[in-house]
Amino acid sequence: MAETPIIEVRDLVKHFGSVIALNGVSLKVSSGEVLCLLGDNGAGKSTLIKTLAGVHKRSAGDFLVDGRSIDFESPRDALDAGIATVYQDLAMIPLMSITRNFFMGREPLKGFGPFRYMDMKRADTVTREEMHKIGIDIRDPQQAVGTLSGGERQCVAIARAVYFGAKVLILDEPTSALGVAQTSMVLKYIDLVRSKGLGVVFITHNVRHAFAVGNRFTVLNRGRTLGTHAKGEIAMDALQNLMAGGKELQELSGELGGTI
Repeated sequence: MAETPIIEVRDLVKHFGSVIALNGVSLKVSSGEVLCLLGDNGAGKSTLIKTLAGVHKRSAGDFLVDGRSIDFESPRDALDAGIATVYQDLAMIPLMSITRNFFMGREPLKGFGPFRYMDMKRADTVTREEMHKIGIDIRDPQQAVGTLSGGERQCVAIARAVYFGAKVLILDEPTSALGVAQTSMVLKYIDLVRSKGLGVVFITHNVRHAFAVGNRFTVLNRGRTLGTHAKGEIAMDALQNLMAGGKELQELSGELGGTI
């Protein structure tokens, strides 16, 4: 019997008035796999992310979590269902400490009644331990998160989601603004998360980064999915052409005399 996907959408449609942002998106992600969602600018990736994360409500189609049809009223509902989204801006405050950012909104408390306050010692310990698990040695968890590299901040955001019980991580272009070394750090951590049994939706327009960690690849174009391919079923060049609209590029190349 096939495993029930953690997330599955079938023919998902999202309208904003007369604007059709999604017009038939189908994908699924299971435990222990990285599904790479590829698409150029304007393909509908952001709208899809926000629909899965509870920011937008679908206009039509099916949205299932653990095999059950669901409609999220808010991002908090999605988090409670185990779907955590790490956006490009990371939702971090650079001048606040690593610990404060790690526990933002979910601070461990001690004391009683109106005299409860944040258990900073415990929070610092957890932050240091969780980052150490992924190979990042934080000497002082009270240092500003803005002092970390871009790759380290991505890892803090992902580690935060994992610690608070995510079953699926939706990562919005986590490597888009990173150098080679920082990209390698984030991709290794994504693979580590997958190996622990979480499902990952890795949104990117970089086919090389997708091929480094992906198990399956879903291509989004103009609000529709063009298909899903397992890693062994499609070559990197073919995936690149599919993502970029190979037929359109060939036609344009012909018009321009083969200069593309």
